[in-house]
Amino acid sequence: MSLGGIAALVASGGFFVLVLVLAVPILRLRKTIDAATGALQDAAHQTTPMLERVNTTIDNVNVALTQVHTTLDGVNMQLARIDTITENVSHVSANVANLSTVVSAAAANPLVKVAAFGYGVRKAAANRRSAADEAEVREQIKQRRKRT
Repeated sequence: MSLGGIAALVASGGFFVLVLVLAVPILRLRKTIDAATGALQDAAHQTTPMLERVNTTIDNVNVALTQVHTTLDGVNMQLARIDTITENVSHVSANVANLSTVVSAAAANPLVKVAAFGYGVRKAAANRRSAADEAEVREQIKQRRKRT
């Protein structure tokens, strides 16, 4: 055996020892990787039903949102109708106010004239009575003076 053969034997022995030394951590690492793989598989198995439930919930929320949207469309239509009705009521109120003003003005003029005429008649009648009373009192005073 030559020196090169001995060096090859020593190198192969060292390589064999290195492989044995590295085999132990590699085997332990294999167990860790197997455990991590199992944990990932368990997580995948547990998340699948959760995701299905989340999808169902999202579908239900979408249905509810569609119903809310439909309801809001109906409410908006009713509000538009109420706006139209309110506008019509406003016009009717304005017309009634104008009519009330016209009727008030039309009725007020003759009523004022009638009231003024009635006042004048009462005043004239009162003046006439007062004049008649004064004339009677004067006549009585004259008659008393004549007697005395």
